[in-house]
Amino acid sequence: MQERLSEIGVSSLGRAETHALANVDKVLGILHRLANRPWKPHQQDEPAGSHSGSELLAHRAEALFEPAPSERRVRIMVTLPSEAAHDKALVTGLIRSGMDIARINRAHDDSAAWTAMCTLVRQAARDAGQGVRILMDLGGPKLRTGEIEGAVAVVKIKPERDALGRVVAPGRLALRLRGLPSVTPALLPAPAWPVISADADWLAELHVGEHVLVRDARDAKRSFTVRECSSAGALLETRQTTYLTDTSRPWRKGAASRKRQTALTDLPVTRGLLHLHRGDRMQLVAEGLGHPARLKPRDKRMQMASIVCTLPQVLPALRKGHRVWFDDCRIGAVVVRQGVKRVELEISQARNTGEKLASDKGINLPDTVLDLPALTPRDVEDLSVAAQLADIIGLSFAKSADDVQALCQRLQDLGAPQVGLILKIETKRGFEHLPEMLLAAMAAPCAGVMIARGDLAVECGYERMAEVQEEILWACEAAHVPTVWATQVLEQLARSGLPSREEITDAAMGERAERVMLNKGPHIANAIRMLDDILKRMESHQSKKRPLMRALRSWSIPGPGKPPE
Repeated sequence: MQERLSEIGVSSLGRAETHALANVDKVLGILHRLANRPWKPHQQDEPAGSHSGSELLAHRAEALFEPAPSERRVRIMVTLPSEAAHDKALVTGLIRSGMDIARINRAHDDSAAWTAMCTLVRQAARDAGQGVRILMDLGGPKLRTGEIEGAVAVVKIKPERDALGRVVAPGRLALRLRGLPSVTPALLPAPAWPVISADADWLAELHVGEHVLVRDARDAKRSFTVRECSSAGALLETRQTTYLTDTSRPWRKGAASRKRQTALTDLPVTRGLLHLHRGDRMQLVAEGLGHPARLKPRDKRMQMASIVCTLPQVLPALRKGHRVWFDDCRIGAVVVRQGVKRVELEISQARNTGEKLASDKGINLPDTVLDLPALTPRDVEDLSVAAQLADIIGLSFAKSADDVQALCQRLQDLGAPQVGLILKIETKRGFEHLPEMLLAAMAAPCAGVMIARGDLAVECGYERMAEVQEEILWACEAAHVPTVWATQVLEQLARSGLPSREEITDAAMGERAERVMLNKGPHIANAIRMLDDILKRMESHQSKKRPLMRALRSWSIPGPGKPPE
């Protein structure tokens, strides 16, 4: 039908999300006139017409996100790092680079840090003369892997070698005074260097050029050279690979100083890991510590690996054949035996070389209907703080109209009904129940939808992700509800400083939403500036899913006597 309508120059009804009935009404009117048949328009009965529909969507986006910058329609949201609680220069830089909304992930840090972040954002926004909204995500019932035995505090110092094994750059270690909150820039010029703490009086006796000896974790004797000293600590270099633990005791070289040793603290903890291959069996259990496959001490039989699920109440809902995904779809498994407190799985997806599964990694159960409230007891507690600090609350793992109504009622009870809502669509069930949740959200003063593409891709399948995100965009536009294009936008650029070709195209797709979200990273300011530039350029090419067909000046044909542009 769309092709036949296009052939006669009539709207094909393909870009009418905000004004569907009005557009159908117009097309019917034109067709009746072409056929010399009478037609009475019904547009006066339609609540949102060709102009009022898009205006209503823009109005709701402004109510939720503040007015868009004059040079672009799409706002930029940035997830704040922990440093934003005390580094005003960092926050100011994010705002100057183009951040319009600051996101605080309440799964990290604490109430004091969240309050400090909000204070700095408000101050920096006032100084810049710019309106910046604050979004706080509630954690929601997130399924994660529990702790695994075998965690150890260790730091590895490794020199850089050429193809022949010759050292071309020494391994470096920074020792700071125990109790210092951070290392000064003068002490630590390279942020990638490992930093651990030592006794203050021991460090005070060090001088440049002397040698420090230590027995490392493998009982290998290693030597370091002191390259720099300051009141905050010292920088050491070595030409040998060294593993230091909290039992290592470095000493200064020389007979008189051998007795003077220092303890090492604040070493990074290397978490325990499960090494899994396709065909392996493992158990998902309700409590305890996870562990790799091992021999039972009594009968010497093999005991399969296990991993704890942080929400054990979901285990009884699993059934044989249900899929279980770990760590953003890196590891796939299938239930082969069910139980109330433990479920046996068989690994079905992993690389040929195997995969490593650590603690605190996401678990997705796309085939399992989970009866979990969207607001956990922790969320209810956090909400009393968030409602006073934030402009918008993000409802994680929203899956039903009841979830939306429960959050609205909580805000009402807290005396904060004006706070905006963001429904984070990150499960298959949430996607399937989107229409009813939109209707519930539209009863709130202002609401929007976040397309959380990371979890959603795992839940619905990567092959369906393009289709699912399109349908969410269309449904929200039809409901005149603003959307957020989220998860891994320009993530490689934010982390490494160099974008991939694929993520540039993906970022350009964000023009179809009202807001694009960036996650934190060392190069986040560069990512904001690049996204700002991409969105400005795309705005003249595309509006939602409608191409604007602007003049292609790059290929314009000059007139007589005129040079090419």
